[in-house]
Amino acid sequence: MARKRSRSACSVSAESLRPGLRQLVTNRAPRPTASRSQAWSLDVAAGSRQSRAVTKTTLLALVLAAACGGPKKQDPIAPPSGSGEDPTANIPNDPAPPAPPKTDDTQLVDEAKKFLAEADATLRKVLVASAEASWANETDLTDAHEAAAAKATQEVNDVTAGLIKRARKYERVMNKLDASSKRQLQNLIYMMTVSTPIAPSPDDPKQAEELAKIAAEMASIYGKGKVCDPKTQPARDKKVAGIDKRLAAITKAIETAKDQKARDAAAKQVEKLKADRTKAEGEGCRDLTAIDKILQKTRKPEEALALWQGWHDKVGRAERDLFAKYVPLANAGAKAIGFANVSEMWKSSYDMSADAFEAETDRLYGQMKPLYEQLHCYTRAKLNKMYGEKAVPLTGAIPAHLTGNMWAQSWGWLYKSLEPFPGQPPIDVTQTLEKGGKRYDEQGMTRVGEAFYTSLGFPTLPSTFWERSMFSKPKGKEAVCHASAWDVSFNNDLRIKMCIQRTHEELDVIHHELGHNYYQMAYHKEPILIQNGANDGFHEAIGDTVVLSMTPDYLKEKGLLAKVTKNDKVTINRQMNTALEKIAFLPWGLLVDKWRWDVFSGKVKPDQYNKHWWDLKLKYQGVVPPIARTEAEFDPGAKYHIPGNTPYMRYFLARILQFQFQRALCKKAGHTGPLNECSIYGRKEAGEALRAMLALGASKPWPEALEAM
Repeated sequence: MARKRSRSACSVSAESLRPGLRQLVTNRAPRPTASRSQAWSLDVAAGSRQSRAVTKTTLLALVLAAACGGPKKQDPIAPPSGSGEDPTANIPNDPAPPAPPKTDDTQLVDEAKKFLAEADATLRKVLVASAEASWANETDLTDAHEAAAAKATQEVNDVTAGLIKRARKYERVMNKLDASSKRQLQNLIYMMTVSTPIAPSPDDPKQAEELAKIAAEMASIYGKGKVCDPKTQPARDKKVAGIDKRLAAITKAIETAKDQKARDAAAKQVEKLKADRTKAEGEGCRDLTAIDKILQKTRKPEEALALWQGWHDKVGRAERDLFAKYVPLANAGAKAIGFANVSEMWKSSYDMSADAFEAETDRLYGQMKPLYEQLHCYTRAKLNKMYGEKAVPLTGAIPAHLTGNMWAQSWGWLYKSLEPFPGQPPIDVTQTLEKGGKRYDEQGMTRVGEAFYTSLGFPTLPSTFWERSMFSKPKGKEAVCHASAWDVSFNNDLRIKMCIQRTHEELDVIHHELGHNYYQMAYHKEPILIQNGANDGFHEAIGDTVVLSMTPDYLKEKGLLAKVTKNDKVTINRQMNTALEKIAFLPWGLLVDKWRWDVFSGKVKPDQYNKHWWDLKLKYQGVVPPIARTEAEFDPGAKYHIPGNTPYMRYFLARILQFQFQRALCKKAGHTGPLNECSIYGRKEAGEALRAMLALGASKPWPEALEAM
């Protein structure tokens, strides 16, 4: 991180921002790039003319530079490939062409088309069954649902692995297929299939069964995770034991009862007692939603530490041995379909080689690293002032539990403590939502999000969306509250699964999740192998792009803000808020899969899992655990996507893509001012361009989809 500085060097003054200020606030939207070699160029400095010089072209950058002792020359990031060349420059859009055929391939081409039609029907059937089982499980975590989900997941894994093996027969005629068939074959072979996380089954049936079982068990552990007050444990155990005794007696009575009416009545008692047991187990305990609410607001280090440690110990430790078993099984599945391991399989799904993709992610992060380091320095200085040198040293790393987030993945909840210019009108609609009654209940907030998309010309959500979605945690049930968007039937059966809270952040999340749903709606009539984003980063970036358009003017138009104040200080404050959410996220978004790549490739062994995790956290985030951690813990497992087998690089890519999408859509909308003031709300021209790209699904390589935007 930054070299040691005096305390006075991290002070912020408005005067330090004046040089060049007027020029910066009037910068206009830059011209979008279109060539493939520039398609991934960063443009996170909304309103700047030069996308790669973000530390020199935003008001916020001047704040951070002043806080950390002024601008300084940054050490350049060495290109991972060992050269200064663009790692994608010589990578073709498609896999390497096959050798010239030795015989007439007409028959093989016909076979390939028939195979793809069969694959579509087969995959659709098992994916729908798996989605239905997973939905039932995640909205009502029971042993029976977990077992059903595991069985359905195994079926998907088995079928997918079998289809990929068969698909490789047709690789040599890939370039003789029509464009749609060629893309479907590519998407299948290179795992660029549907957005559902898939772990191809190993050839050994017993290994395949164990893989699915472990995956379901880890997901269940995470979903049921709670941090309990140890003082209430004896009373909790006593109450649960009493219920168990009554359950055993009633269950026995059901077995011996001769009258059906009596059996039915007893069965209802059993269901009620099970609900009572779930409630009793949770007394004095907090699930992740409740923990998050406290972490976001508390400024008591000891309280934050207890919750941080409780969650990581409870959930991570329970998953550790399971994950160690999961890795070789998942790798066996990857090998069965032609990849060296899961790491190579995941990195191969971006229309470039695995090595080139990894190099490209490093290149992208290298562009943003200088700005992140300044944000880190600024944040550390402010936390040092809040908590003192002992808790947060002025130099070095930041303790993870003091960032307002369980994983230190974003720092938005620290905003009020880090605000450059206190006293300016806040851009936070939480109080309006809390006082909004039914208008802003869970469904009401979701309708606000829907209205944004319909203003762009999208259809309203289907009636089944409102009937089948989970907007809040079901009473008397355990459920996975992690927000997600679904098309259960892969035919416009759209749903979201959330435990919605009345906060500004949750309103953002709703807009984000609906981005997934509208993407799913746009391509739901396509073959199943096209039903995905151009890459998984696209899928995440759509909703994030909409969130960028939730400007103060938009919030005022929707009646969520009473007044909008516009001045340089408000602009800088808003940029800081954005940076704490989006810039702070980037190293985290990169390291989660870097850790998994190293694990699945065998570079990191099970006895190094936790150490390597914290080595990467320190290297990329500049964050350390608040207490000593050992290999008895499994802190990666405290994040949903690790036990959930969900690749994470999509979120890193989305943080890049969303600004490129926003720039292109604002240009379509005719916006000529600073990009951070652009909202595409109500702009049908922008909506038309967005819908056209979404409708492509995964039918084109991502550079072509990006260029089309």
